Amino acid sequence: MSDIPDREAVAQSGGLPQIDPPVANLPTLRILHWGMALWVVVLLVVLVVPALREGDRHWWVWVPVAGLSLGALGHIYLARGRGNAADA
Repeated sequence: MSDIPDREAVAQSGGLPQIDPPVANLPTLRILHWGMALWVVVLLVVLVVPALREGDRHWWVWVPVAGLSLGALGHIYLARGRGNAADA
């Protein structure tokens, strides 16, 4: 048999059964640091290869800069402890 309660048990309890979601323990700061490191690599590649930032591609430099900026904001958010979903 399965863990799913039948309709009568749900009707008697007055609603849906309580389901506890699994806990996801992720090293979010480590993941964020790896992402920022990848943006640094992309920025260096765009700066080293002139063809990637000439003509219509002049804005390509700002994409990794924006990624690094958002990563820095994410780092501040997570380092202050506000990224913990348990406290939300």
